[in-house]
Amino acid sequence: MTNVDFGKIVDELSQELPEERCAIPFNHSKLPSIKALNEFVSLVRRVVFPGFFDESSTEASVRKHYIGVDIDNIYNLLQKQVARGLQFTYGTSDKEARCKAEEISAAFLHSISKIKQLLFTDVIAMAHNDPAVRNLGEVIFCYPVVQALVNYRIAHELHLLKVPIIPRIITEMAHSATGIDIHPGATIGDHFCIDHGTGVVIGETCIIGSHVMLYQGVTLGAKNFSYDDSGHPLNVPRHPILEDNVTVYSNASVLGRITIGHDSVIGGNVWVTNSVAPYTHVLQSKTKLMKNMDFLKDTDYMI
Repeated sequence: MTNVDFGKIVDELSQELPEERCAIPFNHSKLPSIKALNEFVSLVRRVVFPGFFDESSTEASVRKHYIGVDIDNIYNLLQKQVARGLQFTYGTSDKEARCKAEEISAAFLHSISKIKQLLFTDVIAMAHNDPAVRNLGEVIFCYPVVQALVNYRIAHELHLLKVPIIPRIITEMAHSATGIDIHPGATIGDHFCIDHGTGVVIGETCIIGSHVMLYQGVTLGAKNFSYDDSGHPLNVPRHPILEDNVTVYSNASVLGRITIGHDSVIGGNVWVTNSVAPYTHVLQSKTKLMKNMDFLKDTDYMI
């Protein structure tokens, strides 16, 4: 039997690396809880879509009771995690973190109604743009973009309330589950639709209007970065602006602080780094059709 020096392994792993101190600059006991944040998101989703993700009755006589219980739990979970986020990021004192977290959590509760209204416009947009949909409930139950947008719209409100780290954790939960990567800092209007969704990336400073539709593999990213004198990347607007009624087809890359004008269409597999006027179609070159056995004699063709 191979000898294992368990003591040596434990001793080595117990020594704190300098990089660990940089990763967690303040109190190790004040880390946010992934489990608690998952529960928080699930509770908000239950309130937004009552009856879909729990077994509580949707009858008017008891619906108010169940929502009231969930709201209370949302508040308690959120204020504790926000306090931990403040302590993790800034080293805020316990008392100051609790007071700030209570204020932020109360403000978030007042935003849930807006989140619900926006999410239902998203569900309607997805149903309108997909002939395979039989009803809105199918979209709510089955479509990964709903999960991604629930997390994003929750995280965006927390981002607006200047909550550190928690919004990013929440959007990365959905990213891991769905393959849809939306930064909580992005601004997205109503009736937003992502078809299929896998591989979609939406950067932090994106601004997306109303009635915008993206297909799988779309990247709304940065073309390059600016750096400060110390060599650190500057957090400045660097992602695209998509005006109302824009459609971007699969695997297109729209990069840099450019504007895609309203009612425009960006075709699949294109690379866009310049602004596009309204009512513009940006497409690939036309396909060259080959007949019979011509493809054996001519290798310069597109399919």
